[in-house]
This record gives sequence, structure tokens and C-alpha cells, in this order.
Amino acid sequence: MRETEIDRGGRVLRVRDAGEPGGSVVMYFHGTPGSRLDLSFGEQLAAEHGVRLVSFDRPGYGGSTPAPFGLASVAADAHAVADGLGVDRFATLGMSGGGPGALATATVPGDRVTRAGVASGAGPFQLVPGALDSLDDSDRAALTLLPGDPAAAAAALGAGFEPLAELARESGGSGVAAAFADLLSPRDSELMADQRLASAFAATMHEALRQGTSGGGWDNVSWLGDWDVDLGAVRCPALLWYGTDDRFAPLAHGRYLAEKLPDAQLVLREGEGHLGIYEHLGEMLDALTQPGTE
Repeated sequence: MRETEIDRGGRVLRVRDAGEPGGSVVMYFHGTPGSRLDLSFGEQLAAEHGVRLVSFDRPGYGGSTPAPFGLASVAADAHAVADGLGVDRFATLGMSGGGPGALATATVPGDRVTRAGVASGAGPFQLVPGALDSLDDSDRAALTLLPGDPAAAAAALGAGFEPLAELARESGGSGVAAAFADLLSPRDSELMADQRLASAFAATMHEALRQGTSGGGWDNVSWLGDWDVDLGAVRCPALLWYGTDDRFAPLAHGRYLAEKLPDAQLVLREGEGHLGIYEHLGEMLDALTQPGTE
């Protein structure tokens, strides 16, 4: 494993490059909040599956310079990371709030992205049936600032992450997992009882929020507001994995994406929740790098 920084002209992206150095490349897009450390628990597994696993912090998260962003700019950053690492072709994989970025990266013209994977990912909240109904009053108020004042909306949405950031500062991230306890499905709770996975979750949350909450604010603007990319432009196969008991990205998001993407396969896991990537990462990596995708 090595870490590096990619210069984006006045700002940097912090990048983690792990797994099998000569393997098929899967670029991972972390959750909201999250960081390049999200899949640290699975880096050895990636190597065993012959996968080079590349992750980067979006602006304001972890070691990346804070800056405004949307899905199109996340896609541009991802391709810049690939350029910086000398990667010609790659698959994408996004978890939760990283799912939109994984899809956005596949909208860039050309055949560089071989497959796009979404694990429990957010769809366009403005279009997914019932999605806006799941938001709290403060999020709805923030959305009234769009599209006219995205910076103010990002600040308001970022403020919602302040309690998590405070927990991360006080406890090195361990208290953040407890903050999610009441929101987890039974299967998610079982997974978080595994100390190895719980430690990885704490580490990525601590890293995610160490600079503050601006990353989370801009993340939410990018997919709670109107998307600035066209799902119809995703021409590579898209693989979608969702649990039927997901409390964060309900199945409606997966069904919407499966309907709107030109070439999509939706995998439903009965009784599973939001954290399916913790127990199915190997299967996901295999599906994204199977022969014929390079």
C-alpha cells in the first residue's frame, strides 16, 4: 500500500493505492461521510482477488483540500487520479454517498471505465420516489437554497454533520459507530459487532471528519440537488447491490438506477442492510473485473 497526492491546480487529492499492484484496477468512491480508508479492512482481500484498489478523498475529506464540488467535478478528479497513477482503464465502485461519483465517472466520454459498481448507493433524490420524504426539516430547508446558492446549501447541510465531527474528535472515531446504532438494520448491527470492521469504520470516520464537515455538505448538495451528469451517458455495464432492509439508501434508489441506466444489473440481498460491502467485497471486486471487462 502507498499513499500519494495528486495536484489539481491549487488543491490536492489524497490517494491510497493498495491491493495487487499489477492487478485490474477498481477505483473506490467512499461514503458520506467517509474517506480513502473505507475499505482498509479489505485491502488484503483485494490483493487475493488480483485487484489493485485505488481510493481517494473527495475535497474537504481526509487529506484532500476543501473545495466546492459536484458529481461532474468528482468524475474529473477520478480521471485525474487515474492519469496520475498511470492507469489506462479501470472499474468504479461507490458505497452509499460514493455511488453517484462512481456512476458520474462512467459518464465521461470514451471507454476508459469498464464497469461501474454501486453498493447501497444514493440515487437522484429529486427523482427517486419517496426519497425527499426521508429528509429531516433542516435538510429540506437547506434544499430550498438550491439551485441559487449552492455554497449556502452546502454550509447548512454540512452543519448536520457537526455532532459526528465532534464525536470523531473526542474519541478518535469510535463514538461515531455508536451514534449510528439506532439507525442500523439487524444485519448491519451484526456486522458492526465484528471488532475488525468496527475499528475500520471508526478509523475512516475519524479521517473523514478531521478537517471539518465541508466535504459532507458538498456531497449532499451533489446528489440531494439536481445531478449535473446524465445517467443515460453511462454506457458501460452498471452493477447495483442493495439490501432489502437498508435504512439509509432504501431499495427505491436501486430500482430507480436499474431503470434509468442503459445497461444495469440489480442484485438484491434479502434481509441485508446498508453495509453489504463489508461481507460481499470479494464478490463485488470479482464481478467488476471479470474477463472481458479490460
